[in-house]
Amino acid sequence: MIKGFKYRLYLNSTQEHQVNQMLGNARFVYNWALQTRIEAYQKDKTKVSAFTLMTELTKLKKKPEYEWLNLSVAQSLQQSIVNMEKAFTRFFREKKGFPKFKSKHKSRQVVGFPQNTKIDFEAGKAFVNKIGWMRVRVSRTFEGKIKTATIEKTATGKYYISITVELTDVKVKQKPVKKETAVGIDTGIKTFATFSDGSEIENPKHLKSSLKRLKVLSKRVSRKVKGSNNRKKAVKKLAVLHEKIANRRLDFLHKTTTAIAKQYDTVIVENLNIAGMIKNRKLSQSIADLGLGRFYSLLEYKMQEKGGNYIEIGRFEPSSRLCTCGTINKELQLSDRVWTCGNCGATHERDLLAANNIKRFGLKEQNLI
Repeated sequence: MIKGFKYRLYLNSTQEHQVNQMLGNARFVYNWALQTRIEAYQKDKTKVSAFTLMTELTKLKKKPEYEWLNLSVAQSLQQSIVNMEKAFTRFFREKKGFPKFKSKHKSRQVVGFPQNTKIDFEAGKAFVNKIGWMRVRVSRTFEGKIKTATIEKTATGKYYISITVELTDVKVKQKPVKKETAVGIDTGIKTFATFSDGSEIENPKHLKSSLKRLKVLSKRVSRKVKGSNNRKKAVKKLAVLHEKIANRRLDFLHKTTTAIAKQYDTVIVENLNIAGMIKNRKLSQSIADLGLGRFYSLLEYKMQEKGGNYIEIGRFEPSSRLCTCGTINKELQLSDRVWTCGNCGATHERDLLAANNIKRFGLKEQNLI
């Protein structure tokens, strides 16, 4: 099993200079490769492969005016070309948008180290090529083979190292899917999660609670002269607040999914079209603030680690509109939190009804109903 681990780095001045140089080199190679490929296509419709670009990169590094590229690990620069190639693949296959040139003013900068990464948990240090041992804050340990590493610099000037590890497969006894230990979960804006057993988790609204302060800091940035030190200070203050909001959201999601994985043997959720939901202009900010994509991915792997079951049902099931008698309320609006069935007269709280329907659909797929 492949798993990622992320640690905060504490660099000395020399190491910080080296990392910044490598970040700049990786960004330059990405932009150079993208420009080369675009120009080749515009000239005679030819496609320049990643292998060809790597060969050209080797020649480029031998030129005196580009000697500074040799300060980076060769595999790190090659990884930038691979990343550019993947961006084009996503553009053609998934229509994710044409690859963009990277800027040093971008909030997040990364450089990869495909091999020779080491970590010493007792000494609290991590090793990568050409930089050496760096001090890290060890929050958790692992046992396994290190595959790759990535050093990231955030908009607030912090450095992190992310390590992907091939862990030794530990066989966890799979728990059986039972009606009594299963729960359906409906997520939404008003209430973050409603469970089929009646329990709820309130929406913490991390972004909304800080929106007033965000607007103030954003206005300060817009009023500063571009390129001035005052603008840089204002930008950093804004970035710090964005980082705090993101950290609070991630902490909430981790604690919530861990609690759910410990409490239930089987969770049943709806396969939501989150990308489509965010296109709703009136609700996009609130939906994005929920972090639903991260919530479901965290919940899935944590259930698997505990030997539990993670079941998804189709996204087109009318979970909040389907009465227990089988009648579908096609007139139900998003603002209607409680509704009464015109056929049988039953009154439903829409989120609880949705959670129970999700559970019922999931158990039906498992032939348990």
